[in-house]
Amino acid sequence: MDFVKKNYEKILLAVVLLGLAGALVFLPLMIANDQQKVRDMTVIVLHPKVKPLPELDLGRQTNVVARSQAPYKLDFSTTNKLFNPLQWQKRPDGTMFPVKSGIAGPEAAVITKITPLYLIISLDSIETNSLATNELAARYVMSVERQAAAVPGQRVKRQHYASVGEKIDAFTIRAVKGSLDNPAGLELTLQLADTGDLVPVTKDKPFRRVDGYSADLKYDNEGKKWQGQRLNASLKFFNDDYIIVAIEQDSVILLARSNQKKTTLTYSP
Repeated sequence: MDFVKKNYEKILLAVVLLGLAGALVFLPLMIANDQQKVRDMTVIVLHPKVKPLPELDLGRQTNVVARSQAPYKLDFSTTNKLFNPLQWQKRPDGTMFPVKSGIAGPEAAVITKITPLYLIISLDSIETNSLATNELAARYVMSVERQAAAVPGQRVKRQHYASVGEKIDAFTIRAVKGSLDNPAGLELTLQLADTGDLVPVTKDKPFRRVDGYSADLKYDNEGKKWQGQRLNASLKFFNDDYIIVAIEQDSVILLARSNQKKTTLTYSP
């Protein structure tokens, strides 16, 4: 008893401390229990169990999107001419007629054919005499055909007599391979006057090079056709004069005299 009387304060303090320690141990458990109760009440009050909503019917929206991707096409051009009225053109005599193709002017011209024009150099024959006993001294009869020449008289085939080293207007013979005893086997090496290129020529294989083109055209709106038109040729249609300023293997360029406007026609064989 004396021990209790002497140390009761300490004993009381120890009991209080033990109680506080126990409360601290059980406090997290109590807090967690209270939080779980609050969550359960929140689910019941704020999120009651309900039946799931039926799936949305997006058929109407899907149909609208499909129609927008493939819209219905209305032809206001070739049928009732609402936005593209029928074009009319005036003939030289002043009368009017409808343009059936829907296009008038140089764009309505059509290329029907494009023909290449060649420079052709051929070996026709060989002339020899008592003095010309070898290939260097022989005279060679050569033909030159300039299909793309601007002057018609220069397009015909013309013959020339030439020896090795002798300059002709289109070429110079630089070398000869073979024997005069076998003219068919001779091969001449020519140097072209305009490019300086060296090209071979035999009796069976003349030299050919594309130097230009000619074109056949038509303009259906006026029923006009032109055959073998060349560079700088003049065409009259659509109440205007047009000049062919370029011809390539797949196109023709027209120049209008009135306004200097160029129109490119594409050839589709």
